[in-house]
Amino acid sequence: MPEPIWTDVDEYLTTTLIPADPVLDAVMSANKAAGLPAIDVTAAQAQFLQMLVHLVSATRVLEIGTLGGYSTIWLARALPHDGKLITLEYEEKHAQVALKNIADAGLSRIVELRQGRAADSLAQLQAENAEPFDLIFIDADKPNNPVYLEWALKFSHPGTFIVVDNVIRDGKISDASSTDPSITGTRTMFEQMGANPRLKATALQTVGAKGYDGFALALVIS
Repeated sequence: MPEPIWTDVDEYLTTTLIPADPVLDAVMSANKAAGLPAIDVTAAQAQFLQMLVHLVSATRVLEIGTLGGYSTIWLARALPHDGKLITLEYEEKHAQVALKNIADAGLSRIVELRQGRAADSLAQLQAENAEPFDLIFIDADKPNNPVYLEWALKFSHPGTFIVVDNVIRDGKISDASSTDPSITGTRTMFEQMGANPRLKATALQTVGAKGYDGFALALVIS
């Protein structure tokens, strides 16, 4: 659970730096009304992701884990008129909520949502000879983080930026004796990142309204 001061600081930063947005407020309300888990990134984190899209001049984004489309909308808004974002969601209910949210945000032309097991959707993308992506955001089931990283590398080119959410796990990521699949999967992913010569990687610990967590960040260099 987040410390009260973390939540207070998040609220201050959000109200000071991020303009009110009725569309995004409606997305969060729709997600809550549909009973989706409240595990979206915060507004400050979403703006960080959106800035990364701008920084790498992305025209193609892959998102693994849609939920209700909150982060999807932030990412897609940073793309140019001819940009493309493909987002993958396992749960049919989540996908239906996200599709409406994306349509209400006026982004159906840019965003393509594929519903089903992410591994299956990724294999289908490979079968279609999908072009590489400029930014890949991984925010799905944590035990499969190693699998998603391997797929991300298949869809990357030098300069692709890979972001993985929820990698600190309240600090439990440092526990080598953990048998929690979310921990062991994420630790394996970190080991893959550190050992892969194609990647220059780091991680940022975060505190805020969502508690103690963080992002893994990797730049594809070859």
